[in-house]
Amino acid sequence: MSEELSDLLGAWQLELSADDLECIRGQNVIFHDTVYANRLYRMPTVMELSYNQVVKSYIEMYSSRRREQVSYMLALGEYYFPMFEEALDRHGLPLELKYLPVIESALNPIAVSRAGATGLWQFMLRTGKSYGLEVNSLVDERRDPYKSTDAAVKYLKDLYTIYGDWNLVIAAYNCGPGNVNKAIARSGGKRDYWEIYYRLPKETRGYVPAFIAANYIMNHYVDHNICPAHNYGSSLILDTIHVSEQIHLEQISGVLDIPLSEIKRLNPQFKSDRIPGNAKPYALVLPSDKMFAYI
Repeated sequence: MSEELSDLLGAWQLELSADDLECIRGQNVIFHDTVYANRLYRMPTVMELSYNQVVKSYIEMYSSRRREQVSYMLALGEYYFPMFEEALDRHGLPLELKYLPVIESALNPIAVSRAGATGLWQFMLRTGKSYGLEVNSLVDERRDPYKSTDAAVKYLKDLYTIYGDWNLVIAAYNCGPGNVNKAIARSGGKRDYWEIYYRLPKETRGYVPAFIAANYIMNHYVDHNICPAHNYGSSLILDTIHVSEQIHLEQISGVLDIPLSEIKRLNPQFKSDRIPGNAKPYALVLPSDKMFAYI
């Protein structure tokens, strides 16, 4: 588990779910291939969740080597997944796509890849801007959970218009439509992900299998004795206010008696901890019980 992810959870001061009787922590349980395949087959989805040895390797990765990371992502998911589902449902896309940020960023809103992809949905600068995300010296909306989610859903919808196949959409989301188109061309026009698998960039070949494995582990973590690290639930009720003045997050922290770290993590889009509200109004997310004190 990354230090950033651990810090993110710690800042929100979530309570341990020791009283969760439905989930008992323990050693990993390894199942027969037919069990994994059957569980994927029975998932209510319009997406193709194939099972093979590549997918199995990612299931084993999540259920064994990355158990702690899965535990923390389950906790973060209680906050992020409803947000993702609402956006996906609004645009008529499969709700299972909510697990894409699991493999993109491990649900870390300030994650940055070696290539510069940023945020929960790992937008590159050019793609993010083309979908209306503001990126400048003070603000990076690729790190805004709400706006980046809306942009990602629109991008996924556009990719589906191009390919009409969710596996190809997911591959294109990772490596870009150009690389998927090249793989299709080099495969003689085949448009099945597994038939163009070896024509895709090496780093993309594991992307769809990882997505399938993420769907599996997020639905069957209890079967592998993995529990959410914390119980997020509704313990942090949030609201949004628009700020129309330039103000530092530290000022807000002092006035509302909220730790600066918490405000920063609820509003990761403000890169220098300053809201440039004098240029235009910006949304600020705060705990609901502090909202009236700010107004």
